[in-house]
Amino acid sequence: MPMNGSFSIQADLIVANMAATSKKQAFQDIAERTVMMFNGDANALLTALLERERIGSTGIGAGVAIPHVKLAGVTKPYGVLVRLGTAIDYDAIDGAPVDIIFMLLVPAESKTTQHLKVLAQMSRFLKDASICTAIRATTDESVIDTLLKAWARQQGQALAS
Repeated sequence: MPMNGSFSIQADLIVANMAATSKKQAFQDIAERTVMMFNGDANALLTALLERERIGSTGIGAGVAIPHVKLAGVTKPYGVLVRLGTAIDYDAIDGAPVDIIFMLLVPAESKTTQHLKVLAQMSRFLKDASICTAIRATTDESVIDTLLKAWARQQGQALAS
């Protein structure tokens, strides 16, 4: 996942129908799936996600959450986009349950400004109601990947003009 000023955001892992009944269970599943990409420690990632949530909820409203953490031993950024089969209580800012999660994991020594740019881009992507409706309507990872890539292309074209 490039972290420059461009809109080449992507999800390294997409899960289109995760079963979870709580935020902790969703984080556990996300952690277990994510650490396989970099041979990491699922418990360390789970702990980092839960500690980040203690600072304040990453539920941005409208059924969307964007948890983000820095973790030692990670050498590049990872993005994980998850559609939950059933919305869960998340303590989101609007009180609504969450069914779409984009988790951003970056190296511990990552510059904060870089990963905040990616978070801003993902927030814009996931604040688009038509995109969230399309994500909620599918259990096909390739459909979600196509939505993300098409949006990123559109954003890049808008910047170029």
